[in-house]
Amino acid sequence: MTFLVFLGILGIIVFFILFLYFIPVGLWIAAWSSGARVGLGTLVAMRLRRVVPAGIVVPRISATKAGVDIPVNFLEAHYLAGGDVERVVNALISADKAGIALSFQRAAAIDLAGRDVLEAVKMSVNPKVITTPLVAAVAKDGIQVKAVSRVTVRANIDRLVGGAGEETILARVGEGIVTTIGSADTHKKVLENPDMISKTVLEKGLDSGTAFEILSIDIADVDVGENIGAKLQTDQAEADKRVAQAKAEGRRAMAVAAEQEMVAKAQEMRAKLIEAEAEVPLAMADAFRQGNLGVMDYYRMRNVQADTEMRESISGETKGPTRSEQE
Repeated sequence: MTFLVFLGILGIIVFFILFLYFIPVGLWIAAWSSGARVGLGTLVAMRLRRVVPAGIVVPRISATKAGVDIPVNFLEAHYLAGGDVERVVNALISADKAGIALSFQRAAAIDLAGRDVLEAVKMSVNPKVITTPLVAAVAKDGIQVKAVSRVTVRANIDRLVGGAGEETILARVGEGIVTTIGSADTHKKVLENPDMISKTVLEKGLDSGTAFEILSIDIADVDVGENIGAKLQTDQAEADKRVAQAKAEGRRAMAVAAEQEMVAKAQEMRAKLIEAEAEVPLAMADAFRQGNLGVMDYYRMRNVQADTEMRESISGETKGPTRSEQE
């Protein structure tokens, strides 16, 4: 008998635990007392659909207290789709208080698209300032100009789904800064009027196709960089000098080769001359033997050679050994 009583008490306890699990009476009372009424059958159905009732009822209570009526079915559908019900409800409450037209369907779509809908609503109320990285560009006079800008943007609720993010804004602003500085005649013009960058960039409509609306672009810092034009000219002059040196070296090598060739030819001609002069005595001896040359003829020729050598020595034109010395 005692065992049966124990089993009965245990069964009652298990029944109450299951009853409280499937029928969250506390949540039902909280919803009923706050005006955001949810039926007990709906709460049980949430359990059966594996939906945490607190994740639906608590945000609905907050929305109801803030004056925003959101059907339970909408919240449960968004929960089952993998969305963040609490942030969506908070975003709707913030948008309602700020007077921003935002429906639950659009807020849910923004959340499911992977964007923070609550942060977007906050950015619509309080614009965000984005600081661009240091952008360097070269003016027409060859001087480099470096600029840093601050872009004030506001979230565009209607373009959050499918719109580009902050990276696109930064890239477009950087491109606009480079274009503006590059089109300036001198770097001094940019330094004197840095607002020309802001005006030119704003006129380009850089927020087109993005999830933001650009309110202002302010140049935070402008500085002068390197003289890129002079550096390029120096590099070009150095390259030209190297080319000229290479050409001069080529011409010198050709001149040396030509000179060596002329020296070789002169040596060859001199060798032939010495060889020819060496044959003269042999020819004279042969002429003596054949009787074609007499003794007096030989002495007259020697006298002529001696006179020639004397005149050459007097005039200083002797460049080598005389014929007598050669013999």
